[in-house]
Amino acid sequence: MNIILLGPPGAGKGTQARHLVETRGMVQLSTGDMLREAKDSGTEMGNIVADVMARGALVTDEIVIGLIKEKLETVKAKGFIFDGFPRTLAQADALGQLLESQGETIDAVVELEVNDDVLVSRIVGRAEEARAAGQPVRADDNEDSLKIRLMAYYKQTSPLIGYYYAKGMLSRVDGLGSIEAVQGDISAVLDS
Repeated sequence: MNIILLGPPGAGKGTQARHLVETRGMVQLSTGDMLREAKDSGTEMGNIVADVMARGALVTDEIVIGLIKEKLETVKAKGFIFDGFPRTLAQADALGQLLESQGETIDAVVELEVNDDVLVSRIVGRAEEARAAGQPVRADDNEDSLKIRLMAYYKQTSPLIGYYYAKGMLSRVDGLGSIEAVQGDISAVLDS
């Protein structure tokens, strides 16, 4: 089973993906993790990624699709969780074509729905608690940065919601419930 987790920054996609990895034996394909891993791998693709990143340039969709193709061909799993990819309609089309060429499909697209104001106050509150406890905090976990990240999400990624809805693949869950409640809702989607 291959799934895509959609939702704005801070909606809990990474937390939910880790749970699916632990409970279902799936593999999380996070583009950020794959790029960092490739950069240090010494492979041909890794050298390309390292060069692009060293120049401060954006990694192309073709490079990301190439990394995903490598994972699909080399990693044995009970399914893949796409986290942070696709981000655009062009990437969604490219991913669909890649999976089809590998005899694979996307089985479910789960959108973690959130109220932006509640999400921002929750993340800022957690960051303040962590700072008070002397724990590390993301530099961009503040209200202004979060609003900028949300705007980028809505401009680039939110069209995917309509794209996958039109394909009959989209399911929505309340991303602001407890971690356990969201896990249960996602499991219900995947098991239906």
